[in-house]
Amino acid sequence: MSEPGMTEPVAGPGSDRAQGDELSYEAARDELIDVVRKLEAGGASLAESMQLWERGEKLADICQRWLDGARAKVEEARRTATQQGDAP
Repeated sequence: MSEPGMTEPVAGPGSDRAQGDELSYEAARDELIDVVRKLEAGGASLAESMQLWERGEKLADICQRWLDGARAKVEEARRTATQQGDAP
């Protein structure tokens, strides 16, 4: 089940995301786990391993953008709460 606010990509329109990068955090994380398992299992050709590695890099970037966006929302909520707490 998705966390609230974690179903839309963080990057806005006009970003340089490649096609397929508009995954939820959970979908990107799960696919990244699968990529890592495949790489760790070995047996793939060098070309296949490179494709897996490159996909893993893209998925890790997607996850990082989601986490950065969540961090920014938390920091904004803290600032708002602090400002409201300081108001008369």
